[in-house]
Amino acid sequence: MSEEIKTAIRAEAEALGFQAVGFAAASSLAGGDAAGHLEEFINQNRHGDMDWLASHADRRADPQVLWPEARTVIALGMNYAQAADPLALTHLPERATVSVYARGRDYHDIVKSRLKRLGRWMAAEYDCGIKVFVDTAPVMEKPLGEAAGIGWRGKHTNLVSRAFGSWLFLGEVFTDLDVAPDPPHADLCGSCRACIDACPTAALSEGREIDGRRCISYLTIEHKGDIDPDLRQGIGNRVYGCDDCLAVCPWNKFAEPTMEPGFLPRIELTAPRLVDYVQLDDAGFRQVFSGSPIKRTGRDRFVRNCLIAVGNSGLPELAAGAEHCLRDDSPLVREAARWALDRLG
Repeated sequence: MSEEIKTAIRAEAEALGFQAVGFAAASSLAGGDAAGHLEEFINQNRHGDMDWLASHADRRADPQVLWPEARTVIALGMNYAQAADPLALTHLPERATVSVYARGRDYHDIVKSRLKRLGRWMAAEYDCGIKVFVDTAPVMEKPLGEAAGIGWRGKHTNLVSRAFGSWLFLGEVFTDLDVAPDPPHADLCGSCRACIDACPTAALSEGREIDGRRCISYLTIEHKGDIDPDLRQGIGNRVYGCDDCLAVCPWNKFAEPTMEPGFLPRIELTAPRLVDYVQLDDAGFRQVFSGSPIKRTGRDRFVRNCLIAVGNSGLPELAAGAEHCLRDDSPLVREAARWALDRLG
């Protein structure tokens, strides 16, 4: 019966748009390496401002601490690979580069709505308890995806799939159903270190370790204060997130572009101009990024990032925008503007 249930759930998940579906025992992380890696990461303060990682670490490291009734975790992935080169804009200094995942609608909304539909179907079909998660709860999504066999943790610390490379949005359904687990995925990185070598700020190291305090995604999205001047040049024109380590993964060659309309880039994010972004006030920022994950960073941090990109551009014609920001209400923006003007000479 367990295999029949698993086959039915997999078919329903795929019908709802999940391209990767795997099953793991809810106890699969207990006492394993994932908890130890998390503890070391936090003890070395590599999480920086991300206090939410340290909070409830015990629940994060074991799904059954988060929900004692859980017996099975269904790990799911939605492909968001793009047809265009994700790094193309990094070579155009007058443009702003936004991470691929944030160029469309907020993926949390899309993935969670599908997870809820799957959960409601399961509850009606099998009279079971369910809880759904996508990135916003204390759940170790990548180790669970690895345990469920939908991929393995690459040297960039993210999940890699044979079929979709590094381009999967992850979500989970916890259930009190006992379903036979899938075998965990083998590590297929081999001797490749393309992602490590590609990181502009040397945030990655051997042993699948990342120093969040150096990661451009952390610096431009999570970090609340001034960005370390020694790291600013490496940021280039990346104003929200960074795809370098993901984009160079050789397994991406098997990924077909996503067919999910919500994951396709909004027209205003295909090749945005830095000169437009540094002029955004709070109302303009909220209007431009309505329905986008970029909105959660807030206007001040986002304009800070854009001013760093202006400083890295080497284009004197962008100085006027930075000069305007010298009078900004935000100390964060004013400091970045001064730095940008110094860099432009």
